[in-house]
Amino acid sequence: MPFKTTDELPESVKNVLPKHAQDIYKEAFNSAFDEYADPNERRDESSREETAHKVAWSAVKAKYEKGADDKWHLIEGGQKR
Repeated sequence: MPFKTTDELPESVKNVLPKHAQDIYKEAFNSAFDEYADPNERRDESSREETAHKVAWSAVKAKYEKGADDKWHLIEGGQKR
């Protein structure tokens, strides 16, 4: 189910990601949830929601990385090279 606000994100996301990364997660999740409504559009047997979570984490990891301090940090320049 799509998220209207970042407050609705799972605790496992809210408790670890900075606010900007939560915004990225929410937008990517909602977009993927719409895009992968048809099971034939998914690469594996994952549910629509599972697929959307995978896409959302991928979007976050394109701009953030987990540091040695176990916290998520914006990648210098805003994206991986």
